[in-house]
Amino acid sequence: MTTAVVAASHGTSSPDGQTAVRRLVERLAASMDAPVLGCHVDVEQPDVPTALSSAAAVADDALIVPLLLSAGYHVYVDLADSAAEAPLPTSVTGALGPDSRLVDVLVQRLTEAGLRDSDAVVLAAAGSSDARAVADCRTTGALLAERLARPVTVGFISAATPPLPEAIRQTREAHPGARVVVATYLLAPGYFATLAEQAGADVVTAPLLTPRSTPDAIVDVVRDRVDAAAAARSAARLSR
Repeated sequence: MTTAVVAASHGTSSPDGQTAVRRLVERLAASMDAPVLGCHVDVEQPDVPTALSSAAAVADDALIVPLLLSAGYHVYVDLADSAAEAPLPTSVTGALGPDSRLVDVLVQRLTEAGLRDSDAVVLAAAGSSDARAVADCRTTGALLAERLARPVTVGFISAATPPLPEAIRQTREAHPGARVVVATYLLAPGYFATLAEQAGADVVTAPLLTPRSTPDAIVDVVRDRVDAAAAARSAARLSR
């Protein structure tokens, strides 16, 4: 039985973001003995239903892996609906985060940006109206704080509080004289990454993916989400 992996990113109009995500999908395809099809929830084509139609021509079933850092509306509604309406048996894996390996990449980006011992750190997350997604981002903030052995304030670019500019302002007030460094907890360059850059911090890191950098850790996280979902599906079949 052949299982297609449908790698679903949010989508972006940013050429750098498109390149960064495409290279992740290419790395994933090169590392797996399965068809891998890239697609997008919004903005770009192919969309998820189109990718699932293509998957039906080459596979017996499919796994949608959200290339999303937390599980919110897109995972619980958009991708779940696409799976239910797919032309072949399809399920949705977990989102990529929270995961300690994503924290490894955040630390890598902070190091590249020249993080100092005296800096105050704010984690910039996309935000969501879904409380579960917001909780996932706060968990990542706590993991990063533990790794850095310093406080990390979480700020949101959209749909959750505190807004990133407010989180930066509060952090600056709490740490007078310190640089405020934003750790960009976004998968790839795009509109939200631009908003993070404009939110008022002294230093802003690159997102987890860039056109020139596809960390092995992120490829490993995606593969693990696929493997876990495939194992759960096999166990369910055996229990019938």
